[in-house]
Amino acid sequence: MTARGTETDSRAAEEETSDPAVWNEQEDDRTVETLRWLRDKRRAHQRQRRRDRAVLAYCVVLAVLGYGGGYAFRFLRSLKIGADHGSLGADLQRTLPGAFVVVALALAVLAARDALWRGPVVVSGPSAGWLLAQPVRRGAVLRPAFRMSAVLAMAAGALAATAAAVVLHVTGLASFGGALAALFPAGVCLPLLAVSLGMAVERRSQSARLVRRLTAPAALLLALAAGQTALAFGGHRWAPVEWAELWSGPWGWAAQPVVAVTGGQAPGWPVALVLLAAVTAAAAGYAHRDAAHVPNAQLRGRAATASAVTSGVFALELRAAKLAVLEAGGDAPKRRVRLPAPPHRYLIVVWRDLLALLRMPGRLGRAVAWTAAAAAAVGLGAGPVAERRVLGLAVGLLCGYAAVGALAEPARLETDDARRAAWSPFRLRTLMLHHAIVPAALGALLGLLAAVPYALAGAGWALLLMPLCAAPFAAAAVFGACRGPARTDLLFVGGATPMGGPGPFLFAAWYAAGPLVSVTGLTLVLNPALAHGPDARSVLQAGVMALVLTAGLLFFAGRSASRLVRH
Repeated sequence: MTARGTETDSRAAEEETSDPAVWNEQEDDRTVETLRWLRDKRRAHQRQRRRDRAVLAYCVVLAVLGYGGGYAFRFLRSLKIGADHGSLGADLQRTLPGAFVVVALALAVLAARDALWRGPVVVSGPSAGWLLAQPVRRGAVLRPAFRMSAVLAMAAGALAATAAAVVLHVTGLASFGGALAALFPAGVCLPLLAVSLGMAVERRSQSARLVRRLTAPAALLLALAAGQTALAFGGHRWAPVEWAELWSGPWGWAAQPVVAVTGGQAPGWPVALVLLAAVTAAAAGYAHRDAAHVPNAQLRGRAATASAVTSGVFALELRAAKLAVLEAGGDAPKRRVRLPAPPHRYLIVVWRDLLALLRMPGRLGRAVAWTAAAAAAVGLGAGPVAERRVLGLAVGLLCGYAAVGALAEPARLETDDARRAAWSPFRLRTLMLHHAIVPAALGALLGLLAAVPYALAGAGWALLLMPLCAAPFAAAAVFGACRGPARTDLLFVGGATPMGGPGPFLFAAWYAAGPLVSVTGLTLVLNPALAHGPDARSVLQAGVMALVLTAGLLFFAGRSASRLVRH
């Protein structure tokens, strides 16, 4: 836990145990007058905010319809063809119990992690510092924020339920009306339960510490549920496990109406709906009561973090936003591990990187999870269909880059502030090259382990191809660490057209240059190998491409590091 997180938790604990401010609610209450005065003062600002939000919503809708409408139509058409001329509908129906477990677990993890730095109740800095110090009722100030979070979550859930109902209708599993009626309870109750969980984490510092400890086991359960869903899609089902999922909690209760409407066995779905509604109502009521009791220290810290994240996002400094979230979440090393000092100065960077990895094993856990996702994506995409193979390969390579990038965090920490590299006996460009050693070596080891199942299935060339990808990914991660401040000038490059200018695409290409170059280059050489079967020639071509990509990215990483020092 960081020093800031420790201080915030201690302040929150003191405020929870200390006596509340002594004032008589009947005689001293000025809630109505204070809130009316604030509304009058904020009226012009609120009108401007509403206009800004309307413009933002218009731009989002226009982008979604303009750029995503064609893809959505094509996706739904492919689903209909797969259901009419194949077993896609039956395959989807088998995944329903596991899919609802995955969705519910994902919502719970996201809500709990979000509550570590933000949560359902977020007020502005002035409200936390001045308004709550006045003789006003805390519930009148804080509970509207909780209700707004709950309404937004339920609206998003209802939208997702509508999209899922369209999929069930297109695949012939149910009529649109029946599917929407069956999915609507899940779309409303599961997000509301997630918001209630976030409220519990935000209200109690003990819950926050528990969330930090249980994140890794929850991620493992999520991966197991996703694996079970994938196996069910392929026809491998475990009836006792699915029965237990349907009755073990809100995830299963929400799934039962959908299972029943699509022709599955769920005779007790009315009872499940009653249980789901009762649990959701109780949790929401408890969370609504808790919303008025969030300590002021928590509110002030979260307001500052939310402001820092918003500033970083609007300034396109995503790294600054991420650091603010990590600092508020308390994701700091807790293990004290020692390694023998290296015998030579050329090993000092490798020694420090290994020590940092041992002290923060969560990074290695994230790398393992991304590696497993990469192997699964490539395996699911393998086959004679070219589009599916390329998509699976690209997604797998992106997951592989994320795995290696999780191991390259020390390089990013060095370049967040170039003065941190003053300890090193090397120049910054040489230091960055040394920071690529541990991610490349451990990434190759993880790739080798991920290739073992494929080798046992007869694809022995995977033992060479998968580890080859680690070095370019490590070089790309180090290059991204040396990227420097965001080049927002690229947003205004080029002329305007009816479809917009090229500036945003140029900025995105600059920002993601490392993974874009490495993933594209490896896709070009690995796709033919997967299409025609790997052999010695294809492995040699992949090795040459990996070497060229690694050398080129490290060269530009060194140049970028030197530029950081000059500026």
